[in-house]
Amino acid sequence: MNTVASAHTPAATRSDADGTAVASFIIGLLGTFVLNAVFGPLAIILGCVSLARATRRRGRALLGIALGVADVAILATLIATHHSISWTPGF
Repeated sequence: MNTVASAHTPAATRSDADGTAVASFIIGLLGTFVLNAVFGPLAIILGCVSLARATRRRGRALLGIALGVADVAILATLIATHHSISWTPGF
């Protein structure tokens, strides 16, 4: 009989999903300012993973996905207007 708690218990999986939802939100928020080519898709992926794992922080996961989509939209706008993925504020 194994008395050690498994890392794959429903409580551990839900806790991991909650952390993934928060990470999605934070990475999506950071992606609006820096490295949106990397952070945007990563925020979308992490948000979807946390929703698939039935997170209790569904709102944060959805915000992470929305911010990830906004990051990708910002990237597309920068490429279309400046022909580059970088920008300088005020110029």
